Amino acid sequence: MEKVKNRWLIALSGVGIHICIGSAYAWSVFTNPMADAFGWSTSQISLAFSIAIFLLGFSAAFMGKFVEKRGPRISGMLSALFFGVGVMGTGLATAFESLALMYFFYGIIGGIGLGIGYIAPVSTLVKWFPDHRGLATGLAIMGFGFASLISGPAGEALVSSVGISNAFYILGASYLIIMMAASQYLAPPPEGWKPKGMQDEKADEPRKEKEDLSQMTANEAIKTKPFWMLWMMLFLNVTTGIAIISVASPIGQEITGMSAVTAATMVGIMGLFNGAGRLGWATISDFIGRPNVYTIFFIIGIVSYFLLPVITSVILFQILVYAIVSCYGGGFSSVPAYIGDIFGTKQLGAIHGYILTAWAVAGIVGPMLLSLIYDSTFAD
Repeated sequence: MEKVKNRWLIALSGVGIHICIGSAYAWSVFTNPMADAFGWSTSQISLAFSIAIFLLGFSAAFMGKFVEKRGPRISGMLSALFFGVGVMGTGLATAFESLALMYFFYGIIGGIGLGIGYIAPVSTLVKWFPDHRGLATGLAIMGFGFASLISGPAGEALVSSVGISNAFYILGASYLIIMMAASQYLAPPPEGWKPKGMQDEKADEPRKEKEDLSQMTANEAIKTKPFWMLWMMLFLNVTTGIAIISVASPIGQEITGMSAVTAATMVGIMGLFNGAGRLGWATISDFIGRPNVYTIFFIIGIVSYFLLPVITSVILFQILVYAIVSCYGGGFSSVPAYIGDIFGTKQLGAIHGYILTAWAVAGIVGPMLLSLIYDSTFAD
């Protein structure tokens, strides 16, 4: 009889991959150094991030069925190759001072790696945790949000000590090694597997699996109204969050006068709230329901965006940013469980990939809109 893997180690492997690809959230740490060194505008630099997020969404959509067919291990290794090469190639692009190369390596190559690496652990963990879907998706996506807590200060330190190009070389090689190693343990559960508390038909009622509304294929789900409602909800939540994330460092310095080091620290702490929001809000959604959680997200987002332009206090500015980022992260982690509730887990990875196209579109709209406003407002 085949030995069943430890689902908590599966979760740890997924977190390892997401901590690496989630370093994309620390992109704003490189904005001012590249602007100062090469004379590029904030909007030009943010475009690389936007392209990467756009490719994340669409590669996730196109590769969702690949993940279901080939499994999370192969998918994770492919993600490691694309993302590692993409980040190292960004170092080459900065060495040649080429925006086109940066868009190609970080935006296209790195973006494809982001998409594959994002959905592989998520769809796998939902299957390993049928008893706690919100917790499972929170675990899977938590690393993505927490990543900038590490990569933000690390990127700032590397740029200061070894220069921009070498910083990308070192980071890219590190991501490649870590992601390759983490991918080796990823695997779907055996056919018909259930966690221990759900194996016994006489188990207590609260331990029984919640029955899904349906078991749809991806092609069936995309034709339904609930799919597009979920798509729009994610689009709105991502647009508000990712706009702040992409230029948090330079805007924080301009509005409140905080130093570059303080701004970099803020970016790192944003990762803490991003990650905590993913785990916390997703877990809460198991108790109060996914619709109620999203209602809370939108209320917090509206209030915070109205207050941000008039806040000059460094502390209050950061509190509002952290609130937005927390909801942003929670939106991502709640969506896969929401998908499972409505469409079942038959092709959850593929359906999740389709819905992540909302992230792709928002990744273009949010950062570019805020960057253009920033350039027109604060540019000399």
